Amino acid sequence: MGPDSSSSDGPSGVRIGVLASGSGTILEAVIGAGLPVAVVIADRACRALEVANGAGIPADLVDRSDFGGFGPGFTRDRYTEAVTAALRSRLVDVVVMAGFGTVLGQAVHDAYPGRILNTHPALLPAFPGWHAVRDALAAGVTETGTTVHVATLEMDAGPVLAQAVVPVIPDDTEETLHERIKAVERTLYPDTISTFVAGLAATAGDGPGSPTEVAP
Repeated sequence: MGPDSSSSDGPSGVRIGVLASGSGTILEAVIGAGLPVAVVIADRACRALEVANGAGIPADLVDRSDFGGFGPGFTRDRYTEAVTAALRSRLVDVVVMAGFGTVLGQAVHDAYPGRILNTHPALLPAFPGWHAVRDALAAGVTETGTTVHVATLEMDAGPVLAQAVVPVIPDDTEETLHERIKAVERTLYPDTISTFVAGLAATAGDGPGSPTEVAP
């Protein structure tokens, strides 16, 4: 990879950038799996930054409040460019969304085509969007689950990489069901990331312009 390759490189040399906004439990699972996280980037002050610091991983705050905050004045394209630049500066090859609360624009997808991964608390294409667990309960389904997919500009519409089923029990609330989904997610997501990174590394030698080319 780059000239400053370090312990954040996996055996493959692929470097992961994690985007987070919250408690950092997905991040903890990714780190615990030994995946090569080169940087954690957050869009707001949150525990995920503390998790990164505690693990000795560089942590960057690219604060939405500097780009219009959470209101109608938010400049999504400028913010996306700032996040993309932060990922590039750490020589990131694969981007992992870990509860990231900001929808990013085109620039990051141009920089990392097919190399942005996300997890969703439903069995896509069922129940896309921000309220997947609530929607599953409202629909009265007997099972839901979690999906790991490639993120695209259209939310929750990218290719599915892995799924796991979680049963809905009669007295489930949104909170109890979501907690059980997250418990499954914390195993499925790191395993899927590991497989994806291994596959990317195996084809990185195909050279510039290949579908799986590792980012410079």
